[in-house]
Amino acid sequence: MTQPLTGILPVAPTPFHADGRIDIDGMRRVLDCMIDQGVDAICILANYSEQFLLSDEERAALTRASLEHVAGRVPVIVTVSHFATEIVTTRAREAEALGAAMLMMMAPYHGVGLVPPDAGIFEHFQAASDAVTIPIVVQDAPISGATLSVPLLVRMAREIDNVSYFKMETPFAADKLAALIEAGGDHILGPFDGEEAATLLADLDAGCTGTMTSALQPEKIRPIVTRYRAGDTDAALEQWKLCLPLINHENRQCGLRAAKTVMMAGGVIKSDHIRHPLKPMTARTRERLLSLAGELDLIALKWGK
Repeated sequence: MTQPLTGILPVAPTPFHADGRIDIDGMRRVLDCMIDQGVDAICILANYSEQFLLSDEERAALTRASLEHVAGRVPVIVTVSHFATEIVTTRAREAEALGAAMLMMMAPYHGVGLVPPDAGIFEHFQAASDAVTIPIVVQDAPISGATLSVPLLVRMAREIDNVSYFKMETPFAADKLAALIEAGGDHILGPFDGEEAATLLADLDAGCTGTMTSALQPEKIRPIVTRYRAGDTDAALEQWKLCLPLINHENRQCGLRAAKTVMMAGGVIKSDHIRHPLKPMTARTRERLLSLAGELDLIALKWGK
């Protein structure tokens, strides 16, 4: 990439057959649908991709199939998170060799009772950077159990060659983004928003340049970012207001299940199966999801029909 990545960079869901097997053909259709949604990049194997429910063999198959199918139409960000540094570096090398444009990774995670010190976290990202030549997105997410201070993030940006993008999903994300941008300066190429854009306006006010949402409504959320960055903050606010009921329902009621349920309703995939021990959403939650999606006339809700 010759220019910093900006805009909407959503996470692709991982489709499964109704019996729980990964659906590679469905994955290709998901990627095509996302490209038709006008995305600026696609992230695979993230938390909203159920990465914690995939075997190593499944990860490898999905990575290869996704990168081969997208074939450079948009940049693909491959998530390589793991607690073990050696596994992260192996995943990172393999993803770059297959054509990944960027990597994303959380701090080493295995629950709040097993969090490395700052030095170990720094060395974890340093090892990943040393293994590749492509940029790395640091995913600052509470799910990791690690608290990444602004000074640590800034040090990583300054001292680790390929660390220059940050996805902020912590409470009070806007304040942390603003502090990161102020302290890191030119070393912060991509300060990104997350959490389905639930805090997008505040994060744009703080200086974020991209958002990593789900694949549910990228075509509706992207104009919020582009209009804001073009200086039309009023239009950005109006678009955010339009999207907010569905953003809220996804973020607070549906989680990673939402995009697959809408994509199944729209003929993109054949099943919205999620793997145990996760549970399907209730009929009540599903009904409201599809109603809100229909009101917005989402691409994913009609793509395969």
